[in-house]
This record gives sequence, C-alpha cells and structure tokens, in this order.
Amino acid sequence: MKLAWMTLLLVCLTWALGEWPAERTLLTLLLAYAPPLLWVLATLPALAWALWRRRGRRVALAALLLAAWGAGLLHWTPQQTGTLRVMTFNVLGGARTTPDELAGYLRSLNADVLLLQESRFVQPEFRAAFLRALPGYAVAEAGEVMTLTRLPLPGNRRELLVTRLDWRGEPLTVLNAHLGTVQVSSVLTGDLARVRRTRDARAGQVELLRAVAAGAPGRVLLGGDLNTPPRGQVYRDLRAAFGPDAHDLAGRGPGWTFPSLHLRIDHLMGRGLSPARTQVLPWALSDHRPLLAEYRRTPAD
Repeated sequence: MKLAWMTLLLVCLTWALGEWPAERTLLTLLLAYAPPLLWVLATLPALAWALWRRRGRRVALAALLLAAWGAGLLHWTPQQTGTLRVMTFNVLGGARTTPDELAGYLRSLNADVLLLQESRFVQPEFRAAFLRALPGYAVAEAGEVMTLTRLPLPGNRRELLVTRLDWRGEPLTVLNAHLGTVQVSSVLTGDLARVRRTRDARAGQVELLRAVAAGAPGRVLLGGDLNTPPRGQVYRDLRAAFGPDAHDLAGRGPGWTFPSLHLRIDHLMGRGLSPARTQVLPWALSDHRPLLAEYRRTPAD
C-alpha cells in the first residue's frame, strides 16, 4: 500500500515541478525534457506489487492513469475537416531523403502552407532539385528556415521568418521558427554553464517571438521546431502570445514529433484560427516527424 501511495505522490510531484518551476532550475529543466514514457514505466512496479498483494490497486492504477495522461497517451479530441492546411517539419537538411522523395511526400499532403526547418540542405544541388519537384509554391527563406505557400503573398518580411499571406481575402501572418535547443545533455559532462547559456539564449528568442506576435494584427500562426515540450513557462508564454496549440484542441494521442525521445517539440499555434484536425505523419525522412494541421475560421468570423 505504501509503495502505491509513494508512486502516486512521485508522479504528482514530477508533474507539478515540470509544469511550474519548469525551465527556471536545472533540475526541473531536466524533468521538462525527460521522455514522458518514463513516468508510465515508473508506475508499473507499484501496480504489479499491488496486484500481487491485492492491496493498493486503486491507488497504483490512479498513478498509472495520471502518468499516462501526463505522457499524452490519453489525449483524444474530436476532429473535423478544415479549409487551411498547414504543416511544419524539421527536414534535417535532407540528410535522410532525396529531393524528389521529399517533394513527393509534401505534394501528397495538398497543404497550403509548408513550414520547413533545417532547410539549409547538405547537398549543394538539393534545394534547386527540390523546388523544381514542388511546383506551384512561392518560397520565402531566412537562414535555415523555409516557408512554401500556395496562398497569395501580398507582402513579405524575412526576419524569423515572418510571411504575410492572404487567406480567403484576409491577412494571415505566419511565423516559421526554429528555436535553440537547451543543451540538457551537458549536465552529464558537468558543463552547467552551457545549459544555462542555451536556456537564456532561447528565452531571448521567445521574447522576440512574443514581440512579433504583439505587433501583428489579425490572424497569426506560429509553427516550427520550437524545441519546447508542452509544459512549463516557455510553452505557456508562446501559447499566450500566439493562441492555442493545434494538437491540444484537435489532436489525438501523445503527438510525438521527435520519436527517438518520445517528445512533442514541434508545434503549430494560431490566433484567430480554429484547428479542426491535426496529425503527426509517420515519415522517416528526418529525425523529426511532420505535424500537419487543418484550420477553420473562428466561429466569430
């Protein structure tokens, strides 16, 4: 019975520390980036012990369900068809695919807006061949992010990358971002200064995104490899600035976009947009998985 209660309290404490202190301390930063499946696995010994002893089974089961909920395994929302299809995908510089293969997959989505990160392709001719194989899209680039769109481009700013689009006669501002990674692995080498430095650098990037969102009128969409798990202050700041996370409102399951660690760090957040359906595509063209969302106009429109 004691083991079951201790496990439940541990799951609650882990969730609370990762949600509120989050990135503010090194310990809770590690918790925020830990693969959420570890929570689930940690509850299994207590559940097995409770079933064997026939004591504390409800408490052990509650710990398992709470851990599964925190890992996103119980996430399930109604889905509909939207009129704006947007996808974000870290393509790993094309290291695991060819121009024709990548373009073919993207064409099959019939998406209106494609947000690519790490699009500074490793092969010199990759970009030209890729764009030839993906006709019908206007291209905007900044550094290692690329936005491709079939929507009209009445104006275009290229810092971040910020793209002004026209969606059914109304302006839509799209931000394609690839935020820095907090180097939590440096804890293993004792380089805590690097962890703090990368954390602070990303905090500055988030502040820039919030400033852009505050100055953008009307509908705004943020997408990209944000290197941010759906917990903690950074995630809440982005969601407050740009609107709800599409997966939260219209996704199913944990939505892991970085499968090697079972993490959801690629996001689509929209203000003035209503997500109807999201899905993580099972492509193995990169170390990330693409996130595709369909949007509808908000009910007020």
